Amino acid sequence: MAKISPVSIKYIIHAKFEANGAVEKPDIIGAIFGQTEGLLGEELEMRELQKSGKIGRIEVNVEYSGGKTLGEIEVPSSMDKTETAIIAAALETIERVGPSDTKIIIEDIEDVRESKRDYILDRAKKLMERLGESRSKVDEFAGEIKDYVKAAKIQTYGTENLPCGDVSGSELIIVEGRADVVNLLKKGIRNVIAMNGTNLPETVKELSRRKDEVTLFVDGDRGGSLIIKNVVNNAKIDYIAMAPEGKEVEELTEKELLQALRKKIPAKDFRLEQRARGVRFYEHSNKKESFERKKITIEEKEKIKNDVDELVGTKGALIFNQDLNIISKVPLRRLSSVKLDEDPYVIAIDGTATNKIIEICESLGSHNLIASQFVNSDTDINLESL
Repeated sequence: MAKISPVSIKYIIHAKFEANGAVEKPDIIGAIFGQTEGLLGEELEMRELQKSGKIGRIEVNVEYSGGKTLGEIEVPSSMDKTETAIIAAALETIERVGPSDTKIIIEDIEDVRESKRDYILDRAKKLMERLGESRSKVDEFAGEIKDYVKAAKIQTYGTENLPCGDVSGSELIIVEGRADVVNLLKKGIRNVIAMNGTNLPETVKELSRRKDEVTLFVDGDRGGSLIIKNVVNNAKIDYIAMAPEGKEVEELTEKELLQALRKKIPAKDFRLEQRARGVRFYEHSNKKESFERKKITIEEKEKIKNDVDELVGTKGALIFNQDLNIISKVPLRRLSSVKLDEDPYVIAIDGTATNKIIEICESLGSHNLIASQFVNSDTDINLESL
């Protein structure tokens, strides 16, 4: 007899039977074919349906108990649901198997495709979970490819074959070496060229003269400071940008690069001896290099005592004017970038005044600095404890 390919099975008829006597599997199968013969017409003749593969191998499980035979019947079908339902109903018309009275009841018609759909859904969820786990790797690969494409755009300039990006615009960024150029190109900054050393090549000097704006971008170490000294007096440099202290341009993240470039300062105002966390300080045109700072009195400290006491634990800074009014309140980490409309008289901070904080307060022109303790007293600013 023909068998149905598992791929083509659409439905499975599940039936239970009970016979009043001992019957065998062949007896059940014989009754199914014999007692349905001629019942449904030639088109739904069970034997012909099985020969053509529309009905598959009929499975029968039997169990003997108390002089009776109990069991289950499974009939696979590749026909549509209407024809399958007719066949199922026909099975319930069988009343005898051999000499025994028998009752067959259809319990279910299983839609195999629905089971497959459930399997597909469950399997797809598991595969999606795996895909989610590997997404980071996929994103990492994509990032590497993008970085490679950007880095591949590196060019050379002049007789020295200096590494560069696109230097055709009106703005130019000068860095120390090829690795710096590569890092900036990866982060989408293209108007960059390298010196390939600590001295500015003649071709770059000539190129800088044709640009509206030239920025020297150096490492945040002593080497970067030396480059500034060597370059600013020998070339047209409009702005200075430095990496955060202790870091090199080639290792900066995109955020660090952009922050450093945003904080660039005019070359003429740059002061090497004053910088903190990659932020440079310079002389304000309305302030002198040094001036006589007025020491806060005991009475003045008493007036601002409540405000200063409330500062404890906030990691912030309070800035008072000459009238002891608060003109700014900022997180301590933002003290270096604060913009003031009037000169500060007292700056009070929560915590220890490090060298960098003292330099910031000096740069802002404050007369007095109040803190819990100080790591350096070599300054002309008046240091007062909380």
